[in-house]
Amino acid sequence: MARITKVLVANRGEIAVRVMRTCKELGLKTVAVYSEADRTALHARFADEAYCIGPAPSRQSYLVAENILSAAKQSGADAIHPGYGFLSENASFVRACDKAGVTFVGPPATAMDAMGEKTRARANMMKAGVPVVPGTTAPFANADEARAYAKQIGFPVMLKAAGGGGGKGMRRVDREEDLDSAWRTARSEAMSAFGNDAVYLEKFLDQPHHVEIQVFADTHGNCIHLNERECSAQRRNQKVVEETPSPILTPQMRAAMGEVAVKAAKAVGYVGAGTVEFLVDSSRNFYFLEMNTRLQVEHPVTEWVTGIDLVAWQLHVAQGGVLPFLEPIKPRGHAIEVRVYAEDPATNFMPSPGRIVELRTPSGPFLRDDSGVYAGYTVPNTYDPMISKLSVWAPTRAEAIRRMQRALDEYVVKGITTNIAYLKGILAHPEFQRGDYDTGFLPRAHQQLLGVEDPERTKLARLAAVLRAHQRAEQQARQLPTQAPTAATSGWRTSGRTLGGWKRS
Repeated sequence: MARITKVLVANRGEIAVRVMRTCKELGLKTVAVYSEADRTALHARFADEAYCIGPAPSRQSYLVAENILSAAKQSGADAIHPGYGFLSENASFVRACDKAGVTFVGPPATAMDAMGEKTRARANMMKAGVPVVPGTTAPFANADEARAYAKQIGFPVMLKAAGGGGGKGMRRVDREEDLDSAWRTARSEAMSAFGNDAVYLEKFLDQPHHVEIQVFADTHGNCIHLNERECSAQRRNQKVVEETPSPILTPQMRAAMGEVAVKAAKAVGYVGAGTVEFLVDSSRNFYFLEMNTRLQVEHPVTEWVTGIDLVAWQLHVAQGGVLPFLEPIKPRGHAIEVRVYAEDPATNFMPSPGRIVELRTPSGPFLRDDSGVYAGYTVPNTYDPMISKLSVWAPTRAEAIRRMQRALDEYVVKGITTNIAYLKGILAHPEFQRGDYDTGFLPRAHQQLLGVEDPERTKLARLAAVLRAHQRAEQQARQLPTQAPTAATSGWRTSGRTLGGWKRS
């Protein structure tokens, strides 16, 4: 395989910056692509070169393969790293990269065909004898078919996007009369996020744990697992807090789940970083849920406990390299990650786009903040509202929790509403502290995490919200000057290059 010299990152936000950092450490040139809404985004400033690929909607920019490949050709990039989301699990895009002679940093299209499409992955795992959550092995043609199957296996059920993950295109349906509305919403979300509106159905398991196994494979037939991540702290099927090792797994369970995950990856000729996700019931039986054929949002916690740069491994394997380790790596210490969102948990997690007028991120030993924003940056209302991933490491779980609590106390974001206070509530909650929390934890504890059971606290929170809105209005009226990021920002100017005939207005 040809040596990689310049990498185009076909993504945005924190993951684009994170990938570019490893590229720079490896001496590789970096290329950013950005939509019109992201013209001043950190990832566009951080790269050596940046190319505009279309208007703000992702279906006209980040999901347009032709524009991304045109940017690769224009910049001379010989590799494309997809990050996660957008085209990262799109087999057609992988084939287009192959045809254009550009290395796709990820699995081959055949493996993505087998595992990237969730229903196909379920069918393949059933053939391989892997236990799966009861459900369909093909998308439904219409809502009537979905309703008939749901009545057959019994409510509640979960509608899920076949073409992607990350909580997009997922809807729990408790009653037959709610299915039509959930069907329309799930398809719409799936199309917007992945360019694929196919939806399938699974039986909803009550209060399971969501545990995933990180796998890695090379082109020489080697495949290992890099332990698990506990991802049960979720809201709307979107992970909020992740940790490793999982508090509920024994060494025997870890070995068994790791063996199944490796078997699944080898069965489809997988290459690169992938994640096999499982649901674990109250009896500690585990069931295959899906495989994410890409780097996961929560990969930093695995990097903390293994000492491995997973992006560096991805680039190494993409060039035909052999895995540096061929045996599972025992986890060292404990790591926790929280996702900081521009959203208001008190208003049903409504996104809170706007201008960040002040930003003070935490620092200190064994702490990492993967961010895609800076003071003065305006968070757009077009994309996922996650602004950073904060992760910590410590020798024990209790110490990791305390370190994360200290870090969140230091985190200051002014000008927009964030979920930082909500994250503090999660870490302090007895159920999380005990380590035996399931996927129903956050919905059950939501009111308590907001503090609404205390009338005085609620009154104070409302007064604070009014004051915060008043202060924000005053700050925006003063039009504070934009503060450029202090990271090693490229001298390259985003010159308004256009692709595919699209012009800047």
